Amino acid sequence: MAKRLNLREFQQDLNTRMQDKNRKGGHLSLLGVQVSGQNYLIEMPDISEVLPLLPLTHVPLTKPWFNGIANVRGTLYCVADLAGFLGKGKASGVASNRLLLVANRYDINAALLVDRVFGLRDTGNWRCDAAQPDCYFDEHDTAWHLLNVTALLKQPDFLQIGL
Repeated sequence: MAKRLNLREFQQDLNTRMQDKNRKGGHLSLLGVQVSGQNYLIEMPDISEVLPLLPLTHVPLTKPWFNGIANVRGTLYCVADLAGFLGKGKASGVASNRLLLVANRYDINAALLVDRVFGLRDTGNWRCDAAQPDCYFDEHDTAWHLLNVTALLKQPDFLQIGL
């Protein structure tokens, strides 16, 4: 009988292998996402899983960027619309929207709603602007902003969802 494939284990194994490769290669592979027309890069260890938008349970008396609660295989995740939190509007609500589950190492069941996921981006040949150290420019001169998930999760505004 063939071994049953567990998606979560597969993604964690892939993440571990990519981190090992990054340490040896000297450059980072980052997850490219789009939020309100802007491109962002997220370090792979900060995300445990990428999922299509799931049905959400509305929570009353919460901030407009808090979209609700998602049930992922029996675990509840608070879903934050990243565009709304950053003050850039709202996620489009189309089929290309994705939930990025925050890594388990943060001990917070949070999911970030983004407009779309581009996949892995290798920044080895990209240039970084000295004036904006968290901004990369790809070979087409497109700006990609580095999203610091650790800093995001420490923001009191992000942690306080109530009105």
